[in-house]
Amino acid sequence: MAPSRDSNVKGESSQVSYKKTINTKTDSIIQNRKHANDIFDVIEYLQSEKEKEIIFATNACSRIFCELLDRGDLYVGVLPKEEDLMHGDRSAEEKYQIFMRHRYNSCVELLLENIGHEAFQVKEASLCALMKFVAAEGKHPLQNLDWSEHYNFPMELMLALVKHLLSEKEDMSLLISRFQEFMEKDDVRYYVMSSVRDNITRVMERNKRAVIPVYQNNVFTLLSTINIPSQASEMTNFIVRQEKAKHEDWKAARLKEHKRAFEQMWLVFLKYKLPSSMYKKILVILHESILPQMSDPTLMIDFLSAAYDIGGAISLLALNGLFVLIHEHNLDYPDFYKKLYSLLDPTIFHVKYRARFFHLANIFLSSTHLPVYLVAAFVKRLARLSLTAPPTALLIVLPFICNLIRRHPSCKVLIHRPSAAEEPCDDPYVMEEKEPAQCHALESSLWEIKTLQKHYHPDVAKAAMMINEPLSQQEEDISELLELSTFELMERELKAERKTIPLEFDTATGLLKSSREVLGVHFTLD
Repeated sequence: MAPSRDSNVKGESSQVSYKKTINTKTDSIIQNRKHANDIFDVIEYLQSEKEKEIIFATNACSRIFCELLDRGDLYVGVLPKEEDLMHGDRSAEEKYQIFMRHRYNSCVELLLENIGHEAFQVKEASLCALMKFVAAEGKHPLQNLDWSEHYNFPMELMLALVKHLLSEKEDMSLLISRFQEFMEKDDVRYYVMSSVRDNITRVMERNKRAVIPVYQNNVFTLLSTINIPSQASEMTNFIVRQEKAKHEDWKAARLKEHKRAFEQMWLVFLKYKLPSSMYKKILVILHESILPQMSDPTLMIDFLSAAYDIGGAISLLALNGLFVLIHEHNLDYPDFYKKLYSLLDPTIFHVKYRARFFHLANIFLSSTHLPVYLVAAFVKRLARLSLTAPPTALLIVLPFICNLIRRHPSCKVLIHRPSAAEEPCDDPYVMEEKEPAQCHALESSLWEIKTLQKHYHPDVAKAAMMINEPLSQQEEDISELLELSTFELMERELKAERKTIPLEFDTATGLLKSSREVLGVHFTLD
């Protein structure tokens, strides 16, 4: 049933009523101290069951307290208890400041609670109001801070805000993405990183280091939005302005301190056990978004080693980070090639990150100084796995094997082994052996590739035929093949030009009748 006209009028009247009430009381609080008690009514709206009332009251509170902070009407220093106002010798001015400071604290607590409200509009309004308070407190500090480190940035308020953003029970990714706008301010970013680090330690230790999927996902969402400027000259955007003499010594204004805070924040997060799905998320962005922004990327070796030992797709993704540390920071990783060799199993051809793995494996095996037995082990293992690989993977693997043989001519013995062609024999290669030096690859042959020359797919058979001819010095570029999908392979076949093949046949001109019968040619039996 449609609502009656009377109910609509009442709804509109109610809406006008609360807006008028809040606006009137807001103006009276700002204009005359005699109406200070009206602040109770405005703050009470922050607990309303109606979203629009909460949002309107949030904006009103933001206006009131930002104005009071600008005028210096809030008590500065250690706040006395409200009960003590009745006792002691305090001036009316000081009593008013203490009273309004208590109301300000109550307002902040309610706004922090509303960060967890079910309506996103309420969350957003509360977040924006709290960030206005951060800026206002920065200009007019309410605490006697550590001037040698934080100057007049409201660290306690930022800690409380980060605590509520990193909820343990609710996914806050949408609100965190809104918060990203504020982290473009250099000082906000610095103190958020410090607050996150402290929050992670407190929450994880309280939960006895157990995995907390929702909380850790919120932390990752926040961490992944943080980007450090590449040069100190770019750090000019601050929500709190400092005097020039102080600004130079302020940690939040130094690029080196930002990198250190960024590094400590990630290291603290990664030292605790993570949900298995999160390893992939982190490793995907690690080499581009995390390592370049750290002051000492080699500190990530423990996390990367642990991820590399997990196996499967996670190990494949850890290769990227290890590659950066090995090639750019001269990291010595023992048994690296042994671990890389063990990653070669049938699943390698079906994982999402197949292209990235072969790209990195190609780089790791590019050195001509690698031992022949090691390269032969990789060649033979790939050849054995190719027997059950799909065509799209074979079109990568076969050129990859040929490139390895080109780089290491001593491996040609695997192709030109007369005994393998003359008579059938047992293959000495041991597929189950985890140690490349003991798998007897150099004593074997590439009979698997010879087998693939009769593959049902013509492109695969053609690629396998390459070992029948002397290999050229020029390596094949496999970069275009790395992302090749089955769909693309089918499309390529369908679009290929076909030669017209002449056929001789007797055209049918009628249903179940040959052309001879139509022409009246009959045969009789003697």
